[in-house]
Amino acid sequence: MKYRWSIAPTQPALAGFLAKELRISPLLAQCLLNRGLSEPEPIARFLQPRLKNLGDPFLLPNMRAAVERLFAARESGERLVIFGDYDVDGVTSTALLAEVFGALGWKADYYLPHRMDEGYGLSQSGVENCLNKFPASLLLAVDCGSTAVESIRWLRDRGVDVIVLDHHQVSSPAPEAVALVNPLIGAPSSCPGAEPELGAPSFHQLCSAGLAFKLAHALVKHGRATGLPGADRFDLRPYLDLVALGTIADLVPLTGENRILVCTGLQRLNTTQRPGILALKKVAAVTGRVTGYEVGFQLAPRLNAAGRLETAEEALRLMLARDQADADALAASLDSRNRERRKIEKSIVDEVLGSLRGRFDPARDCVIVEGQLMWHIGVVGIVASRVLQEFYRPTLIIGGDGDAWRGSGRSIEGFDLAAALRQCDDLLVRHGGHAMAAGVTVKPENLDALRSRLNDLARRALKPEQFQPTLRVDAEVTMRDLTFDRLTELERLQQTGIGNPPVHFLLRGVTHGRPLQRTGAEKKHAKLWITDGQSTVQAVLWNCGNGPLPVGQFDLAFAPQLDDYDGLTKVQLKVLDWCQAGSK
Repeated sequence: MKYRWSIAPTQPALAGFLAKELRISPLLAQCLLNRGLSEPEPIARFLQPRLKNLGDPFLLPNMRAAVERLFAARESGERLVIFGDYDVDGVTSTALLAEVFGALGWKADYYLPHRMDEGYGLSQSGVENCLNKFPASLLLAVDCGSTAVESIRWLRDRGVDVIVLDHHQVSSPAPEAVALVNPLIGAPSSCPGAEPELGAPSFHQLCSAGLAFKLAHALVKHGRATGLPGADRFDLRPYLDLVALGTIADLVPLTGENRILVCTGLQRLNTTQRPGILALKKVAAVTGRVTGYEVGFQLAPRLNAAGRLETAEEALRLMLARDQADADALAASLDSRNRERRKIEKSIVDEVLGSLRGRFDPARDCVIVEGQLMWHIGVVGIVASRVLQEFYRPTLIIGGDGDAWRGSGRSIEGFDLAAALRQCDDLLVRHGGHAMAAGVTVKPENLDALRSRLNDLARRALKPEQFQPTLRVDAEVTMRDLTFDRLTELERLQQTGIGNPPVHFLLRGVTHGRPLQRTGAEKKHAKLWITDGQSTVQAVLWNCGNGPLPVGQFDLAFAPQLDDYDGLTKVQLKVLDWCQAGSK
């Protein structure tokens, strides 16, 4: 897929000032400016993320009411049940709170809904099954509940108090929970990647794993103030491995509090002795340093696999396992389920892409909505992502059986999918999610009307150029900039992700230093040697298949990398796009 290049304007004076003030290179300073960071003090905090810079958890909306209700339950010996969710964020936040509650003296059970039987979130059938299994008068909904007006009213009518700990968009009216702890309540609008005002915590980007850590912090803080036994010695840092897993997997912006939690959490992931994570690393063949890549592409998919196909119970048991042999068996089972998930996913992806390639009209199709009886609802979100990658259109993939199908959607920049679905409320049974990802339940006879309305909404919201993805370039560089020391310095921007994108650079007027080489078992990758006439650097182009490759003199957009192979570390360029020299 070809991109629209957006090259960041150079700011030499400000970059030079920051470089001198912070003792960094002007190139790193320019990359920081491109990420909305322009003041020395916030930059220093960004480059050195520390737990001491986390905000007071009681600044979160309704956190004090939640903590007071939880402490009242502990004092009276009241039964508490945690109602989680079946994705990695839901599993890790449930595991974290189950361990913390147990260690601090709460009587707490936990329950995860069954994707196929009970559906997404705090559904009516889910809460009924939960209470049948664990009769309780206090339910803590984690990673769900912000739109569960009817279910929470049903629970309240039966004498069950509900605390919601969630980061999804809140319905209007909001559910009548005892405490709705959701950072989106009263959250200010913000520019992605920008730091909050100096000293102000950025809670609105937290996922549920981060919120679970904040709740645990609030419990410990309140416990220390009130003399709770064990609270004064309680260490929350061992739970950061779970927070890192959930935060990276949930694709939330890795800025502000999330950056602190993920950076410190990755350190914990690399030293953790948690049996479940050790077993997960083993089946995923993760033997080296764990970074965001290993979490996102090797660990998280296996944790997600069980919940995608049936229930995430095995994933939760793995995270809570105390015995290594038990953990190894659970991880092996999840690995098997992940292989099964990949087969199901590939089958549906092939079917959808095969159908769309013959009839897709870029002028007409602003949103893709595809649904079929018996498409597995556990993988439709991944399928939507694959379709979006090829066609770059907001995509909803819907499947299931019976008279109500369930689906998942992914969006593109500029189109708030959750907001669009709210304008289709009359066509949907249920819906919810974020601007970039959402879930729906819809009757199959409404699919055509849903497709038509979403296309109308997108046609009004998006300009034609927004249907081509943007490639943001941090700076034009020369070969002299691509040294081992400079790329090592740029590693200080890690962990990259949404809100803190990987560094992208541009080389102008380069050529091939030697003939390129097709690589891989199916020759679908390419290795290039790029030269400016004086020096040469190796580059890789992944998954290019039999597609076109750069020829003659060209401009090259790339991500710089330090490639570790066979004990040696060298500079390598990951090719993103190219064009004829001087044409962009």
